[in-house]
Amino acid sequence: MAKSENKPAIGMLGGTFDPVHFGHLRTGLDVVEQLNLDHLRLIPCVIPPHRIEPVATAKQRRMMLELAIKNHPKLVVDDRELGRDGPSYSVDTLLSLREDFPDNPLFILMGTDAFCSLPSWSRWQQIIELAHIVVMQRADEALLMSDELQAFYETHQAQKQDSQLSAGKIWSVSVTQMSISATAIRDALEQGRDVRYLLPDAVISLIEQLGLYPSAAASRTNG
Repeated sequence: MAKSENKPAIGMLGGTFDPVHFGHLRTGLDVVEQLNLDHLRLIPCVIPPHRIEPVATAKQRRMMLELAIKNHPKLVVDDRELGRDGPSYSVDTLLSLREDFPDNPLFILMGTDAFCSLPSWSRWQQIIELAHIVVMQRADEALLMSDELQAFYETHQAQKQDSQLSAGKIWSVSVTQMSISATAIRDALEQGRDVRYLLPDAVISLIEQLGLYPSAAASRTNG
């Protein structure tokens, strides 16, 4: 794999962000800081291949992301998947990013569950040819890999000097312990519970304003 000639390193974090929450944002920043990324591109998908269809529309999820990262210099909303038809495959997104950043080190971020399911992804072995893989691992999480994935992991495991490469390695990064999920937030909103401190206040305000999830208007308590 070619060296990147000191070009800025770029991260990619895809997802439904339905809604975006502090678990996405804090762990993403952990990776930015530990791998010295120039910036992290948050990429909302339209049709997730491995998840249920999002509740909020693609446009609404992009709006939530834009509010969540407003004025943060290291976080960028990238909506390239929103203009594509069909499932949002990560390999297609990386191919598109490579057209824009042909020589930069690219890092695709994923949690442990996503990484352990990697062999079920479309053209999964091509991903490592296009980018580094970053496995975001909390202290209480173990990598339960198949034999095939274990061999893949050991073959591509990164060393410190590999950060100069444009792609081809797997990095394991310890991230802040935050057990927050979008599903739990949606459930809380449906039950009329307070979701403050799980996601940015600006995002909560937009959810209430647009009525994105049932009972959202009742999610705040008077204080």
